[in-house]
Amino acid sequence: MTTSVKRIDPAALNLKEQVVAINRVTKVVKGGKNLSFSALVVIGDPSAKVVGYGVGKAKEVPSAIRKGIEAAKKGLRHVNVLETTIAHQVLGVFASSQVLLKPAPAGTGVIAGGAVRAVLTACGVPNVLTKSIGRRNPHNVVKATIVALESLRDRNAVAELRGIAVDKL
Repeated sequence: MTTSVKRIDPAALNLKEQVVAINRVTKVVKGGKNLSFSALVVIGDPSAKVVGYGVGKAKEVPSAIRKGIEAAKKGLRHVNVLETTIAHQVLGVFASSQVLLKPAPAGTGVIAGGAVRAVLTACGVPNVLTKSIGRRNPHNVVKATIVALESLRDRNAVAELRGIAVDKL
């Protein structure tokens, strides 16, 4: 499924970033071990309902985080959510990680684990219930959550798909 993602300008948004995971990696070379850091970063604008993620790799943690933020700005996506929650239950799958998102009444808050919570707060969903199923690798959980959020449809799109008026849904 190839969807044409319209490029979102990060300069016009009030982006908040959150570091989800930092991984220390070593490469064994002839002279010893080369130490490096990998950072998974989620950014988003809660008021504009925009979210993105990126991975940065560098010799030091701050520069890895900076690179992750730059990578995340290139992959920003708009999410169809209601004022207080999501429109319907949805399951996002990426690799062997699955993330189930369920609508919740006002006042519930974001009931989610680390990686899922970072994505949902970044895109501005105030009330949602989640369940992480399968593997809990932060990279795959973030990607599965974004797949789930992308598969949310708004009322106008569903009405147009079914060929009926919006008020009859």
